[in-house]
Amino acid sequence: MSIFNENSKVIIIGDRDGIPGPAMEECAKTTPAEIVFSATECFV
Repeated sequence: MSIFNENSKVIIIGDRDGIPGPAMEECAKTTPAEIVFSATECFV
């Protein structure tokens, strides 16, 4: 069971020193949700 359905939209903000956005994006691609934004930022 997934918390996402075909009507879900996902915004991904990764961390440079943690989990980068592209890694989370690959996981989110296994769901029916639409990825509308994905980025990796540096939070200092």
